[in-house]
Amino acid sequence: AQMAEGVLRDLAGDRFEVMSAGYEPSREICRDAVEVMREVGIDISGQRPKKTGDFLGQRIGYVVTLCDREKERSCPIFAGALWRLIWPLEDPLLADSPDERLAAVRRARDEIRRRVVEFVSEHA
Repeated sequence: AQMAEGVLRDLAGDRFEVMSAGYEPSREICRDAVEVMREVGIDISGQRPKKTGDFLGQRIGYVVTLCDREKERSCPIFAGALWRLIWPLEDPLLADSPDERLAAVRRARDEIRRRVVEFVSEHA
């Protein structure tokens, strides 16, 4: 979620109010995410994890869910969203070793960037 927020802010932050949240967010942003985003020139180190519950009940134009609703029971539902997109991504933090996890975070970053570029070209 933090990487998606960072990419969308970078590509179209002037056209969208961008927020990210997680169902059960960690206390701090993932260091691997910060590192791989710096590799592409985006600094997300100042972002902080937020709970999806903080945004429930708000009228939101687009909600992009980065989990696979078929596999995960904790994907939130935003009843007030005008548009809902589901981008199923594997959780890179489930990798077995630090090197595999970093590679998985890079793959997630690249997939998120691809999807955000497509989203911006269609909706901005």
